[in-house]
Formats: sequence, C-alpha cells, structure tokens
Amino acid sequence: MTEFTGWEPDTPGVLRLPSGRLVRGRGLRAAMPTGHPPRFGVYLLGSPPPEFGWESRWVKWPDFWLPADPSYARSVLLEALRRAEGERVEIACFGGVGRTGTALACLAVLDGVPPSEAVAWIREHYHRHAVETPWQRRFVARFTGVEALP
Repeated sequence: MTEFTGWEPDTPGVLRLPSGRLVRGRGLRAAMPTGHPPRFGVYLLGSPPPEFGWESRWVKWPDFWLPADPSYARSVLLEALRRAEGERVEIACFGGVGRTGTALACLAVLDGVPPSEAVAWIREHYHRHAVETPWQRRFVARFTGVEALP
C-alpha cells in the first residue's frame, strides 16, 4: 500500500483552507501542472469536460455566471472538501479565476470562513482577481456553511 501524497503547499494554485486541507485551483486552458495528477476533480464549465483519467464531477457553470444548479454545486463542493482530507482534489474552470475562485470561496465558507469575508480571503490566499462578477460575489456572500464538516 502506498502512502497518500498530497499537493505540495507552495505549488502555484494550491490553496490551504483554514482546516489545513489542500485544494488545487487551476485553469484548463493552461498546460497541466507537473507532478502528481489529482485523484478527484471538480470542473466548472458550460459544457461537459473531456475524460481526464481520474474521478470527477461536472458542474454546469457558464463563464462569468453562476452554477445552473446551485444545490448540486454545493453537494459537489461538500464532496470535494471531504475528499481533500486524504486525496488530491482540484477545482477548475477554463481560466481558473472567476468560477474557480467562486467555488474556492464557497469551499472556504464550508471550511469555516464567514461568507462576508470569503471573497477577500480567497483573493488573498488564491488569486487577487478571483470571483470576477458582482453576482459571483453575491453568490459567495449568500452561500451557507450549514451542514459543513465538523
């Protein structure tokens, strides 16, 4: 049996959540980062992503907008947070900033960051332009951590 090897904390795109879990955010238009591939991916796109070779979930989420099914998006983010405890998890959209930043801010809320602080927190810890539109910022501000992990 091999021991779990997570993301390297100082790797570009890797975010350390308040609980210590590491999640990688990235843009699919860029080349695949070197190193270990994810074990689980969440892909935030307007159309289905290609097969990556690891388990994944597709959240229908058009560029610059919000998820088509917010309840499903929330359940996928909860799954990603749980799995990040012992697996390499990545969250990605085409550019890696707007939708990915919004989803990572929501993950931060699920991990204990107050919704009113999550956009600033994700901009400080992930990407300074994360969460690009007013409606994405509002989505994060209204996102709830109820039923989050202990």
